[in-house]
Amino acid sequence: MATTLAPVDSREVVRCDDCHLVQFKTANNLCRRCRASLDEDEPEPILAPVLPMVEAEHTSRSEVQVAKAIRSLRQRSGLSQRQLALRMGVPRTYVSKIENEKATPTLSSLARLANALEVTVPDLLHECGPSREEEIKDLLADPFIAELVEFTSKLNTMQLSSVLAQVRDMVMHPRRGA
Repeated sequence: MATTLAPVDSREVVRCDDCHLVQFKTANNLCRRCRASLDEDEPEPILAPVLPMVEAEHTSRSEVQVAKAIRSLRQRSGLSQRQLALRMGVPRTYVSKIENEKATPTLSSLARLANALEVTVPDLLHECGPSREEEIKDLLADPFIAELVEFTSKLNTMQLSSVLAQVRDMVMHPRRGA
């Protein structure tokens, strides 16, 4: 986030893009005046919204799988976080944030990740978790869901909506002693 100027002595001179102070690049890469980062622009992480508990369980599982898949592919390729970051053209801290679930990669970051790991985006996403067929198989293994499926095929759209509304109501407003 700093503009590099002509080198003086052997130290790099930079200008802070926030406060415009011209200075030697510091060891911690922070501006001496405003403490803003002097590193190249880092993609803004997309923070996952806080969801109700029922939805958050599903979301966090998929995020964990993305993080684990990226770490697994990186390690299988024999790359460090720094090497992967160099291939992607981002700071190492961004790769770390993705792997530690502090940031969710953007679509362009996913494309650069896949390219840097020498896989396609679908292959990268396939590594992230079970396929839809496996999810359906797991769902149908639950006896309640399996029995429910038998009846849903016999209901019309209005009846399905009514059942879904009742289930939502039971979850949102549980009754005591029931």
